[in-house]
Amino acid sequence: MSTAIKTFLLLGVFCTVVGFIYGFVTDFKELAGFPALLAVAAMSFMLVIYLWLVQRSTGGPLPEDREDGEIVEMSGEYGAFSPWSWWPLLLGLGCAMFITALAIGWWIIGLAAPVAVLGLLGLIFEHSRGEHAH
Repeated sequence: MSTAIKTFLLLGVFCTVVGFIYGFVTDFKELAGFPALLAVAAMSFMLVIYLWLVQRSTGGPLPEDREDGEIVEMSGEYGAFSPWSWWPLLLGLGCAMFITALAIGWWIIGLAAPVAVLGLLGLIFEHSRGEHAH
């Protein structure tokens, strides 16, 4: 994980420096590349912070980071997943409609918002009722 932290840190610094150079060269009038490079840098720094916190909470290097690490060391439960769920499809449809609204017309957001909210609420509460309730 420390290699990933260093890689994303390097990517974040690189994109920040290149973004500001790009901004100065274009006099900050071209508003596609400069914000995009800064957004990539911000996301890289967020990944650095997340990976650093995970490494700190696990108490050192993970088995996949060590040369002598074994596959069996990372066995166990990774979380609860619901492969039978249809809610992510509805949420994805709502998000796709929202992106379509950005390209075609803002009025489509009125149709996209209820679909996305319904998909999100269904995804959040699917384990609270029905046959898979906890």
